[in-house]
This record gives sequence, C-alpha cells and structure tokens, in this order.
Amino acid sequence: MYKVYVLRSLKTGRNYYGHTGDLPKRFKDHNSGKVRSTKAYKPWKLIYTEEYKTKSEAYQRELYLKSIEGYKFLRKEGLV
Repeated sequence: MYKVYVLRSLKTGRNYYGHTGDLPKRFKDHNSGKVRSTKAYKPWKLIYTEEYKTKSEAYQRELYLKSIEGYKFLRKEGLV
C-alpha cells in the first residue's frame, strides 16, 4: 500500500506534499534532515494521509493535492 501525505513545517508553516510506500520511515527522514528539499524547514508535523493500492494512484493524488482544486479540498477539510 502507498500513502499520500501532507506535512506542515512547525518552523515556517509551509506544507509539503508527497507519497511513499513506508510512511514512518519517510516521516523520520524528513525530520532528521535526510530529505534535501525539507531539511531547512524541520521539524515537520503530519497533518493528512490517504492510502492507495498502487504507486501510480498515490502519485496522481499527490499531484491533485498540489493543484488549486486540491488546495480547496484541504481548505474545506480545515487543514490549510
């Protein structure tokens, strides 16, 4: 199973969108500075997840969440 996730930086308030097959490991990588694009904004808090059967489905959902429509969805859910 693959997870789509949204993180929020506790330092700046910015969001990061991603997908992975191992969420606990990936979250730990983000907070330990192993991910170049997120290490300057750590610590991170997990604010949203969804689960998908295939990597392709998870990637498509990640792209959606990064779009204007996805932002509106997350806003409606009270997450942004």
